[in-house]
Amino acid sequence: METLTTTSLQVRDNQLWILDQQALPQQKIWHPAHTVDELIDHIHTLRVRGAPLIGLSASLLLALLAEQGQEKQQLEAAWQLLRQARPTAVNLMNNLGRMRHALDRDDYVHALRIEALRLVDEDRRLCDAIAGHGARLVKPGSRLLTHCNTGGLATAGVGTAIGVIRVAHQQGNVRQVWVGETRPLLQGGRLTAWEMGELGIPYRLVTDSMAASLMAAGEVDAVWVGADRIAANGDVANKIGTYSLAVLAHYHQLPFYVAAPHTTHDADCPDGASIPIEQRAGSEVTGVAGSFGSCRWAPPGAKVYNPAFDVTPAALVTGWVFDTGVVSQAQVAAGILRRPLSGLR
Repeated sequence: METLTTTSLQVRDNQLWILDQQALPQQKIWHPAHTVDELIDHIHTLRVRGAPLIGLSASLLLALLAEQGQEKQQLEAAWQLLRQARPTAVNLMNNLGRMRHALDRDDYVHALRIEALRLVDEDRRLCDAIAGHGARLVKPGSRLLTHCNTGGLATAGVGTAIGVIRVAHQQGNVRQVWVGETRPLLQGGRLTAWEMGELGIPYRLVTDSMAASLMAAGEVDAVWVGADRIAANGDVANKIGTYSLAVLAHYHQLPFYVAAPHTTHDADCPDGASIPIEQRAGSEVTGVAGSFGSCRWAPPGAKVYNPAFDVTPAALVTGWVFDTGVVSQAQVAAGILRRPLSGLR
């Protein structure tokens, strides 16, 4: 496979490399992801994260393993293991579903390569389309609040919610971005703040618990978030803390937008209650660890509840911004999300 580079993924010398998103912003470290076990470990430890990027990394590795000479039976086993790496992010299942069709062909080595590269190119185009549709919703002088990280680190392109913010900023319509730190792993504080700085977008970092006071003070004009899975009724699974922001936005009568590619939509999932929610290690809550070292603040033996995601009911979403266009509350009520969305091809 030819050399390929995104913000967080590289293919060089027929091997996959990933940018360690746990080490950012203090260090920029590229790790090998040459085997299924290596990539799954990177996914579990969130060195690789972001629903689109997880699906792309798994697809690229499968294609590279085929080019390296693995037999179809080995590739089928790899496909199954990769598909189970993270249960909530449906992009992984959608991308690997397409890779499965390629694997079933007689010329599967060539087919897997073509499909993996197509998925990367498609994600770039999906991000551009999302950003274009979403930017039209951003009013001049907007102060936007975002959660977690939804930029180039999480996709092959400009990102989803951050892609919207990026284009709206280029159009001169973003006065400031409020970046929620996103506890417990601080993807907002570490990654989104870094991306805002790299893009030259004015931002201020706030703790998650400050959002309510900002809204009450009239300092927020809209909330923009991404998604890991969108159910057929419009319910949205996203990074833990998203639901809280949706409730606050509803109370303060602020627009709450979800930006995502059509690969995040799951027409076979009836509602948010049917979305599997990943539970993560308690150590993420009892302390903090990163390239700087580690620190524990909770008492020994503290019991922890640590879901990685929560579900925002469709009734709290102002609009769903896909690559195919903006979906309204009325369209969701009419059942538009109960069938597959037609994506870019």
